Amino acid sequence: MPAAPRNVAPLVTALCWVVVVFDGYDLIVYGTVLPRLLTEPGWNLTSSTAGLLGSLAFLGMLLGALLAGRLADALGRRRTILACTAWFSVFTALCAIAPDPVVFGAFRLLAGLGLGGLVPSANALGSEFVPARSRSLVATLMMSGVPIGGSLAALIGIAVLPRYGWQAMFAFALLALVLVLPLCAWLLPESPAWLRAKGRTAEAEALEREYHLVPETETVPHRGFRALLKPPYIRATVLFALATLATLFAWYGLGTWLPQLMRQSGFDLGSSLTFLLALNLGAVGGSLVTAWAGARLGPRQAAVLAAAVAAAGLLVLVLRPSQFVAYLALVLAGVGTHGTQCLIIAAVADHYPAPLRGSALGSALGIGRIGAVLAPQAGGWLLAAGFGVTANFLMFAVGAAVASGFVWACPRPVLAKEGVVTR
Repeated sequence: MPAAPRNVAPLVTALCWVVVVFDGYDLIVYGTVLPRLLTEPGWNLTSSTAGLLGSLAFLGMLLGALLAGRLADALGRRRTILACTAWFSVFTALCAIAPDPVVFGAFRLLAGLGLGGLVPSANALGSEFVPARSRSLVATLMMSGVPIGGSLAALIGIAVLPRYGWQAMFAFALLALVLVLPLCAWLLPESPAWLRAKGRTAEAEALEREYHLVPETETVPHRGFRALLKPPYIRATVLFALATLATLFAWYGLGTWLPQLMRQSGFDLGSSLTFLLALNLGAVGGSLVTAWAGARLGPRQAAVLAAAVAAAGLLVLVLRPSQFVAYLALVLAGVGTHGTQCLIIAAVADHYPAPLRGSALGSALGIGRIGAVLAPQAGGWLLAAGFGVTANFLMFAVGAAVASGFVWACPRPVLAKEGVVTR
């Protein structure tokens, strides 16, 4: 009697989620240590140069997302995930021994290549082991790993920074290399949709039988980025990229500067890190709320609302509210900014056929990283120019509002149902 088919979707989602947690930690850890770096003896950092250092990782992520999206389609989702995890873990850990800002910035830039490549590859793989109706839920739950990683960075920073210094914060990245990477190499399967696209039909059919998967058989006349810039995809490709750019501008701008902004507002380092924790915990909760909303309203409609919530929360901070209200506003900002990005990823995965999905996710996240590159530098410029804390919060609120408008303008999904392309 043949063995019953196994449901592998929870395993794939869980493994991808764990590596995304480390991705989130390695991103947000810079904002956690930034107040200490500004006082590091011999480094002589200013707000402007600190913003530049913060932007370097996101510049690497831009390049990594653009490259890895194509690599995931060309070489396979699984191998790309393994390579990106090893890459960003090594270069993040090397930041702990950086002797000066130049070397530190180079390591952050190189780490960004792996950090940017991981998310589109992990989402492309995870989306291909679940039915189309579940992609919004899986994408938002998986992406909750980013703010959970950020929350861990804040919590670990509260305990570690006073005793062991900022270097120890980067050394934690080695845990992904030692613990997580071997598990993924052992347990993570390759995508049957990718195997089919490569003509390895027998291997794809074997996996589909083993895991009881419905094959995706969409065909497209062109593959890669060229197809994304042709009808019926071009409008969605441009708008998804612009919406991602505006969302990541707000999210990573806050993630980089929030502890320092709160310190300049009169709070000590420990209290400032709890504000970062509130932002990331809001994002974790937002992943659950937006997963629910995306499944019921559709990811595009839910993203419009989520971005508007983020803009409202950040506008409250412009008014210099009490500490308690500021915590609540940051929770809303976390719900909205990260929730919007989760929903955009789900909408992109829903919109494109399997042969284009990795490139579509890579292009949206890669071009969107321009916002992440600009945000730390823009925040530093505002502070260096004397515009202060309020101007930063207003700038990030405008970014969230603009994201809501771009998502609203996105067209309906090209895929009306699994395997059927509408024009």
